Amino acid sequence: MSGTNMMRVAVIGGEGIGPEVTAQASRVLAWFSERRRLPVEVAEAEFGLDAYRRTGKVIPPETRAAIEGADAILFGATGGPETAEVPPEARREGSLLKLRRSLDLYANLRPIVTDPALYDSAPLKERVLNGVDFVIVRELSSGIYFGEPRGIETRPDGSRRGFNTNSYTTEEIRRVARFAFELARSRRGRLCSVDKANVMEASVLWREEVIALHAEEFPDVELSHMYVDNAAMQIVRAPGQFDVMVTDNIFGDILSDCAAMAAGSLGMLPSASLGPADAQGRRTALYEPVHGSAPDIAGRGIANPLGSILSVAMMLRLTLGRPDDAILLERAVGDALAHGARTADIAEPGRAPVSTAAMGDAVLASLDRLAG
Repeated sequence: MSGTNMMRVAVIGGEGIGPEVTAQASRVLAWFSERRRLPVEVAEAEFGLDAYRRTGKVIPPETRAAIEGADAILFGATGGPETAEVPPEARREGSLLKLRRSLDLYANLRPIVTDPALYDSAPLKERVLNGVDFVIVRELSSGIYFGEPRGIETRPDGSRRGFNTNSYTTEEIRRVARFAFELARSRRGRLCSVDKANVMEASVLWREEVIALHAEEFPDVELSHMYVDNAAMQIVRAPGQFDVMVTDNIFGDILSDCAAMAAGSLGMLPSASLGPADAQGRRTALYEPVHGSAPDIAGRGIANPLGSILSVAMMLRLTLGRPDDAILLERAVGDALAHGARTADIAEPGRAPVSTAAMGDAVLASLDRLAG
């Protein structure tokens, strides 16, 4: 991390639509640097297939150096069928999962906020969407995505068996739950813990540890519990009931995609992945839109960059110490939508969508208007 007041941001577009949406987020970051004197130094870095073709590594040494020297990482997307040419071992070595684990990014924040401008194009009814504002806190560095043993084996009779291990320890549960309790305490004081304790031992431990931590440290926060299948239904039936939701790695992955229906599109969702706080309260942080690489539309200039742009708002608030600028950017996104800017994923029937770059233009124009 940098030792001066100049904050360093590593910008890694990645694969698929990642470079396209990240380019618009970088324009927004540059606007704050130029117009609001944000002390930020940006370093572009390679990741993925192009990096592998050039260097033989998905994350080349210069990218690792940029990550290690950064106060924040702005990431695009990874994956897609064209990456099949990367050998499995090289892909695993440079995977986003392994990067998250190596940086100890254990808490993933995914805010779900509805915008009235999108009520007509959202899959859910307006009465369901009104006033929705909650955060999913997903445990990110443990659970079934990392558990051992895992693999595919051939059995004596020639059939095959695939297996994964879902494993959690007391500390892994408590640290993400503590983060979620503290977040709920700073918001409306309600935390819903989601598990599958009726059938899974890892979830039994999850619920027991969350209950114990609540009693020990957070009795002022209202705690409730919900099974994951019910939570998926409630997110689309009545998402306004939630304030902060905390859950494990795989459940958080699935539920946050489900919650995109409340925000209008997966392309609208930002996220922040955070590590432990150091002595000064700073955390290693990676910011990225929730959507994937979307190879079917990559290179066509039609992807929604708002998830990436709103990830910059999270960066302004959580890493760069500029909450007023975060609010300004969130207002600018809302203003751009209110003035009719729509990419294809959020356009109402009959409304002509704008390109990825044009949506970036619309947000920048809104920033100019709002900043006077």
